Amino acid sequence: MFDVEEVRRQFPALREQFDGRPAVFFDNPGGTQAHGSVIEAMVDYLTRRNSNTHGQFETSRRTDAVIEGAHGAVADLLGCEADEVVFGNNMTSLAFHVSRSLSGELGPGDEVLVTRLDHDANVMPWALAAEERGARVRWADVDVESGTLDMEDVRRQITAETKLVAVGYASNATGTVNDVGTIMGWAGEAGALTFVDAVQYAPHGLIDVKALGCDFLACSSYKFFGPHSGQLYGKREQLERLEAYRVRPAGDRPPDKWETGTQNHEGLAGVTAAIDYLAGLGVEYGTVGPAESRRRKLEAAWQVIGAYERMLTERLIEGLLSVPGIRIYGLTERADMGRRVATVALRKRGTTPAQLARALAEENIFAWDGNFYALSVSERMGVEGSGGWLRLGLAHYNTVDEIERCVRVLDGA
Repeated sequence: MFDVEEVRRQFPALREQFDGRPAVFFDNPGGTQAHGSVIEAMVDYLTRRNSNTHGQFETSRRTDAVIEGAHGAVADLLGCEADEVVFGNNMTSLAFHVSRSLSGELGPGDEVLVTRLDHDANVMPWALAAEERGARVRWADVDVESGTLDMEDVRRQITAETKLVAVGYASNATGTVNDVGTIMGWAGEAGALTFVDAVQYAPHGLIDVKALGCDFLACSSYKFFGPHSGQLYGKREQLERLEAYRVRPAGDRPPDKWETGTQNHEGLAGVTAAIDYLAGLGVEYGTVGPAESRRRKLEAAWQVIGAYERMLTERLIEGLLSVPGIRIYGLTERADMGRRVATVALRKRGTTPAQLARALAEENIFAWDGNFYALSVSERMGVEGSGGWLRLGLAHYNTVDEIERCVRVLDGA
């Protein structure tokens, strides 16, 4: 059985006191708290390994090993090969990096498809590239009532002129998990390249880029219990084929040609630690032994995490819907819990999202208000001009008691 109290003891931030009281971290979609092993790994790097790369001396060799280890860890997380992993500052920077290279393949008459459900980091890199090259931007619509992608519209928008389809794995506003595999299939039939924003999905479920068939996928480790760092998967053939904007001494093979400048080495050490922590949950609470591969451990871990988070999500939605005046913007039926992550956007009649966030903050419950850079869906749902939403986002270190505490505050707000 998943022991959430034991897990919580491994996160130093969860023991922190704010005005003499513990906090409830429901701001997880904006960034989770770091596992203790992540902090230790980063301190260890800065203490015992701090150097630049490819030197003849020991700390440089240790740094090379950290970088190699991080590529292998992310490869296990995403289900790809180590040379198909590129590190950068964050998902946004990586998306703009790729868009600059892809823009050279766009021209008048070409089209790129983005969606109104996406974070703007998976919209503007492609929209600006299209604008620069005289290509057309198409927008796939969202169902306002359910907070889900209009799949019929997505299918209709993909044509022979489509050169790129950009879609999110999960919405950072409504929590919807999109049917990415089906969309990748449609894009492939049209000969279009694909880019998946998996930032919001990565803390909640197993990713298999080979099964998805995407050309590119990006995530950020500060959303899955690690440091601020971005990770990009690219099909080897695409990373090799495309021209990367880089300095001349940089390597001409992936991933080196895509990783501009000196990387955040201590961050890479932390990324590996975060993934190893998740893999360890598969051994501690799942069905695999310590001798299994890291990928198998991760598969087992996500089964455990997924089951626990579904329970939390059901309890949260049930509690919120019991409060008069609250509207949830997204899927709420128990049968649909497999189609969403533990991220809930809401408004309450007679208040603003900012007022609700302040009421929660007064009780040391941390949650975001606004549009969370999901600007297009905020506009489409008609809430952009009135403060957006209050967003509550759960992770596997949250508890039912914290949910009940939050609901009580919102009931009285």
